[in-house]
Amino acid sequence: MDSKNLNVVRHPLIQNKLTYLREKQTDNQDFRLILEELTTLMVYEITRNYPLKEKAIETPLEKTTSKTLATKIALVPILRAGVGMLEGVLNLLPKARVGHIGLYRNEETLKPVEYYKKLPQPLEEFQIIVVDPMLATGGTARAGVELVKEEGGQNVQFLCLVAAPEGIENFSEKHPNVPIYTAAVDERLDEKGYIHPGLGDAGDRLFGT
Repeated sequence: MDSKNLNVVRHPLIQNKLTYLREKQTDNQDFRLILEELTTLMVYEITRNYPLKEKAIETPLEKTTSKTLATKIALVPILRAGVGMLEGVLNLLPKARVGHIGLYRNEETLKPVEYYKKLPQPLEEFQIIVVDPMLATGGTARAGVELVKEEGGQNVQFLCLVAAPEGIENFSEKHPNVPIYTAAVDERLDEKGYIHPGLGDAGDRLFGT
């Protein structure tokens, strides 16, 4: 899969946890825990090039200067499965603002349908991380990032755990300058828009529906 904005994170710990996430016998409780842990590990990669600034501090021994993040961060999960990744990001970025975008995929047309949107403002001041566990057809992610841009978002990253080639192509066609971070690029989509081998319906496995 050749896409300039695609970043596949192949760290051994990430690949190990992804295996357990995929397994059919992983129950809802373990699925939620592993999804959170996996997301936390992915955060290291997506924040690799975030800018730093100097901060004057005082240690128990003396005054000095040290480094701190120089950008405000907004986390935007796409409902409902994206919520399962929320704590995984906040574990490392606890001061991040959190917005929500409600989109669901029409099972007949496979097109995204918007039903909710609430985002931090002014959005152009933030580094924005849009999260959803799966990048399948790409329609939901594409629409979610478009909503963020319409609200003024300029610096956007998209974080998922599993992606299909078709979804990557669809997303990149609309948002070629938005980096995609994923733990795996799977083989294909089926006629219903499910990723193969995939990990099933992430929302259903998160919430037991």
